[in-house]
Amino acid sequence: MARRLAGEELDRQLAELGDWTRVGESITRTIEFPDFPTAIRGVSAVADDAEAMNHHPDMDIRWRNVTFTLSTHSEGGLTQLDIELAAQIDRVAESYARA
Repeated sequence: MARRLAGEELDRQLAELGDWTRVGESITRTIEFPDFPTAIRGVSAVADDAEAMNHHPDMDIRWRNVTFTLSTHSEGGLTQLDIELAAQIDRVAESYARA
């Protein structure tokens, strides 16, 4: 199980993510892709990464906009797994998203 992050450690790691917003015990980011097919390819890439990590985000697809929400429900908050998956989603965004 992943250790829950708190305090300065959590604040520092969230600051490094930049495009993510904390909402309660979750973090969220909406990515605008160039078009719907590209959004689906981005979601598929994130799904592959998430499956490999055995840590799965909530994903809300609205045309070319995809909102990702991360939290480790078993730990009741944010863990290192959330931070690592957020960083991977950022890499996907750089590869697929609209500039």
